[in-house]
Amino acid sequence: MVAAVPAERDAVAGAFPGASREAALPGVTVVEVADGPDVLAAGVGPARAAASTATALTAAALTGRPYDLVVSAGIAGGFAPHAPVGSLVVADEITVADLGAGTADGFLPVTALGFGTVTHLPPAALVRDAAAAAGALTGAVLTVSTVTGTAARAAHLGDLHPRALAEAMEGFGVAEAAAAHGVPVLEIRAVSNPVGPRDRDAWRIGDALTALTEGFGKLAPVLESWNRHDQ
Repeated sequence: MVAAVPAERDAVAGAFPGASREAALPGVTVVEVADGPDVLAAGVGPARAAASTATALTAAALTGRPYDLVVSAGIAGGFAPHAPVGSLVVADEITVADLGAGTADGFLPVTALGFGTVTHLPPAALVRDAAAAAGALTGAVLTVSTVTGTAARAAHLGDLHPRALAEAMEGFGVAEAAAAHGVPVLEIRAVSNPVGPRDRDAWRIGDALTALTEGFGKLAPVLESWNRHDQ
């Protein structure tokens, strides 16, 4: 089974036409799509995304139908000029950018403090095949709790994470829940705006959701044929 865990449920569910039914769980509703993945709106931010994903994964395991894969999908800010508005990004690295401690010498990630993790790596073969099918870029997708709103912050993140193509708010939370269950994770994002100064007139959310839906439609055969045990 595949659990699709998007920020915008309808955008992804639309890529898998067919009958569906809703299953209410504590704090979250899972939409079970016929001939497609189970889909849920994970919520905003890494904590809510982790909690929602963990609930769905636990419920599936307890009913004897555990998932083989979790997909986090939604929109994101793109680091210019590498990921322009309207492009798709498949993460080969899901990294939390602001989990750690501030010091007189600057930010330290939790790993530098001797505990925790800041990065999850999706299966390399799946990333390659998914990106090829969807026509997507591959690179790091950062998870942040506060969306970047200045050019200085965007430049700082770019310096710290030179492979970063996009930033969003849920991927690392989803990956943490998946890792706790021993389930692989994939993250795909459509770029709706540049990372940097907030300019709502420059947002292209509708275009990004359209790109995400089309990308997921192309991605569906890859997800359906993928077998984690063949990796």
